Amino acid sequence: MPAFPSEFQVQLRELFRLRRDVRRFRTDPVPDELVLELLGAAHLAPSVGLSQPWRFILVEDPGRRQAVIDEFQRANDAASSIYDSERARLYRSLKLAGLREAPVHLLVCVETDPDAGHGLGRQTQPATLRDSAVCAIQNLWLTARAKGVGVGWVSILEPERLREVMGLPPTWDWVGYLCIGWPQEEPEVPVLQTAGWDHRHPLEAHLLRR
Repeated sequence: MPAFPSEFQVQLRELFRLRRDVRRFRTDPVPDELVLELLGAAHLAPSVGLSQPWRFILVEDPGRRQAVIDEFQRANDAASSIYDSERARLYRSLKLAGLREAPVHLLVCVETDPDAGHGLGRQTQPATLRDSAVCAIQNLWLTARAKGVGVGWVSILEPERLREVMGLPPTWDWVGYLCIGWPQEEPEVPVLQTAGWDHRHPLEAHLLRR
């Protein structure tokens, strides 16, 4: 297959570098057509056996949103208790979710037994269904960043506490809860690195050859 132009390749690498997990959002609305464009990019993701197992829920009901906020607060308080005093203070200083400010809340789920794909590729590795949904999230995230839209993945939640609230079918599993909106800031480096929580490690620390 032909390569893309060098200029595009450089811009693509820069897009990867500047993607951020956004926690501080402006409350300005995101046009519905733009949200659908982001979901369209997500829907172009690779999937095992062409199963397209991702399922998207735009969470618009105020009661459901509040339930997520309440669960985040509970889980966040519990998480802070596992650290020693210095690390706990740093943890509590972090803004770890933009649930109240973000105009768009998106729950991404995976259908664990989709008809599409006819089981191809997942008999030995069923986790590839979930992996496919994560690929869809990455597509959405990078497309959003390219358009100046921020995305934050809220992982400090216990999905089982919210299944009933969200009305998930039995064969749908929770993958990720995303806050989407216009960012207040566009930092060059990850916020967690600036805060001193951790830093990005070099590739060599994660590469083995066998």
